[in-house]
Amino acid sequence: MSNRHLGRTIAMQALYQYDFRKNAPEALAEIISHSISEFAPTYDDPGFIKELIDGVLGRQGEIDGIITHYAPEWPIEQITVVDRNILRIGVYELKWVPNIPSKVAINEAIELAKTFGGESSGRFVNGVLGAIFKDMVAAGELKEIDKSMPKKKEEAAVAPETAPQQTPTE
Repeated sequence: MSNRHLGRTIAMQALYQYDFRKNAPEALAEIISHSISEFAPTYDDPGFIKELIDGVLGRQGEIDGIITHYAPEWPIEQITVVDRNILRIGVYELKWVPNIPSKVAINEAIELAKTFGGESSGRFVNGVLGAIFKDMVAAGELKEIDKSMPKKKEEAAVAPETAPQQTPTE
């Protein structure tokens, strides 16, 4: 498992626990620390996990509004806790993380959904994020990736086995 994928997994698990337990913000540091020690004691990039969690929680209202807009049949509180938090991470990376290519954000979220979600979670996450991506393309809102920044190995190219064939909404 790549370092960034592992970081996303830990962030999703921490957000899941935080959301499921309706924890107070002061409990978040303990949740993150426990998740890292339990699932990845040798993980070497805790800043990435914190960036994801802080970004998601800092924009949670806006992110939840986007999810609600693109999945109107599924009120945010009715989406499973796992899928809801995977979508939150995916939307955050898709829209606001400047050094993560859009397709990487979508593919990573789909892989998390396939691993941790239910039978149809991968398709659900793909459908929501794919629709957001399609509208971002149509509106000219795609992020500009700074080509001078060194990319992490797994973000240099989308892996063929997880890459969408033509568009993320297929």
